[in-house]
Amino acid sequence: MKVQKLTQLALFAAMSMILSYIEVLFPFQMGIPGAKLGLANLVVLFVLYLYGIKEACYINFIRIILMGLLFGNLYSIMYSISGACVSMVFMVILKRFRGFSIVGVSIMGSVGHNLGQLFIAFIITTTSGVLFYVPFLMMVGMVSGLVIGLLVRLLLPVLKGLVNREGVL
Repeated sequence: MKVQKLTQLALFAAMSMILSYIEVLFPFQMGIPGAKLGLANLVVLFVLYLYGIKEACYINFIRIILMGLLFGNLYSIMYSISGACVSMVFMVILKRFRGFSIVGVSIMGSVGHNLGQLFIAFIITTTSGVLFYVPFLMMVGMVSGLVIGLLVRLLLPVLKGLVNREGVL
């Protein structure tokens, strides 16, 4: 990996951690336990569209592990990794289909993240009561995915221009 690319990815990882930390400091309450906007997904989507799948997975994994070690615990890491894995699978599959815009990819990534976390919650608690949250988390996932997707659609051309023209961010 070139030093320039590695440096840019390190900056993206730092940005994703800052956005995660902002959500820790100022929780955006949606009335549903565990529901949040997912600001760090801005960075993951940028990296997915600017660099590719492998790099987006690296950024996601690094952020989850570091934020979990700094501000969470083993359970928060497990929930985040399961959500990130399902989210990434959804986004990668839909990105390959030309019929899905970046907003659609973001929405399904957010919904996938919630499904991954619900799956782990179901395994850990061994109760079907967590399935009660499915419709609510799907709605929250669609709204947060829409907001993140619209922001990325608006800002991605600017970032592409900076990376292509300047070679640095």
